[in-house]
Amino acid sequence: MRGAALLIFALWASCAYSASKTVLVLGDSLSAEYGLPRGAGWVALLKERLKTEKIDASLQNASISGETTSGGLSRLPKLLQQQPSVVVIELGANDGLRGLSLNATESNFNAMIAAAQKAHAKVLLVGMQLPPNYGPDYTKKFAALYVKLAKETKSALVPFLLAGLEDKPQLFQADYLHPSAEAQPVLLNNVWPALKPLLTK
Repeated sequence: MRGAALLIFALWASCAYSASKTVLVLGDSLSAEYGLPRGAGWVALLKERLKTEKIDASLQNASISGETTSGGLSRLPKLLQQQPSVVVIELGANDGLRGLSLNATESNFNAMIAAAQKAHAKVLLVGMQLPPNYGPDYTKKFAALYVKLAKETKSALVPFLLAGLEDKPQLFQADYLHPSAEAQPVLLNNVWPALKPLLTK
């Protein structure tokens, strides 16, 4: 009888452990700690936030500097084999900075979101905006793309990863494109309100 009870407990513990959520971050240099000390990026800070909030979730950062939506789409199938609970898609900035077709970017996003949802993962889309020198028409349509995708695919949305930094050049690195280490808590605070419900509901 005692042996049976121990077996049941072991099975319960195994199930409880396997129930732990996994967050996959698929991003570009803004999530890959470009120009930052190791462990200073917002994704690394997210790991600490999960501990502080006592949320049982592991974190996989699959971000690569220079990544485009096309590159993210090509890498995603293999990453989904790890069966993440939440996929955070922080891409698109490099598409925009290169002036790539918005139709192609939208198609890549749709394919990534569909693949993640088919793998039973919740999706958080992290929005970006472009500098005004790319022209008002392109920049407006680019920013609106994230809102449109989130609505159509019923995905969670962070409207703008860099919100709150627009008028703070001192919080950027020398290229004025990548936030400094001091700015990373701001990025995390922009992401957290949209991410937390995906991990706690």
